[in-house]
Amino acid sequence: MILILNCGSSKVPYIEEMVDEFCGFTTIPILDFSIERLTEFDGVIISGAPVLITEQNISEHLKKVEWIKNTSIPVLGICFGHQLIGLTFGAFGSRMKEDRDWQTIEAFEDSILFQKLPQEFEMMEDHCETISIPQNFKLIASSDACVNEAMQHNELPLFGIQFHPEVSGNLGRIIIENFVNFCLNRSN
Repeated sequence: MILILNCGSSKVPYIEEMVDEFCGFTTIPILDFSIERLTEFDGVIISGAPVLITEQNISEHLKKVEWIKNTSIPVLGICFGHQLIGLTFGAFGSRMKEDRDWQTIEAFEDSILFQKLPQEFEMMEDHCETISIPQNFKLIASSDACVNEAMQHNELPLFGIQFHPEVSGNLGRIIIENFVNFCLNRSN
C-alpha cells in the first residue's frame, strides 16, 4: 500500500491513477498527516504543490516530513515533494527560469527509478524553482533547464524528482512502477 501525501497539486489524481495500476493507495492531505499512520504503508509519494519555497512560509510542510530523516520506508518526492526532501536535509532553494514544458532528462547514475528507461528521456516540467543537492544525496539526473532533476539519498531509500512523471505518459508510468515495485519488494 502506497501513501500519497497530497500537497495541493492538481496532478494528484494522475499520481493516484498510476499507482492504482500497481497496488492500493491512500491519499492524505500532507498537513493532516499523522506519523502514527506511517507503519500502514510500504512507501510514500509526496506530491507537487502550488507553493513557492522561496516566497512562502513552508515550515508546517517541513514539520510534516521531519520523519524522513530516520525512515526505512521508501519516499519519492515529486516537484514540491522533491524540494521538501531536499530542504529537510539542508538544501537551499532558488528561483530559476519558469519551465512548464517537456524537457530532455539525462540520467547519469544507476537508480531504481530509471530501470527500463533510456539514458535520455522526456518528462513534463511545471516549476520555477530548484534546489541544491543536499549533503548525503547524489545527483542522478539533470536537464539543460535544471541541474537537480533527480537525486537520491546515499543510504536511506529517499528519491526526489523535479519533473512530473504522472503527466509524462508511458515513460513517467515506468518511473512510478519502478518506485512502487521497489516499495513492495522491500516489504515482502
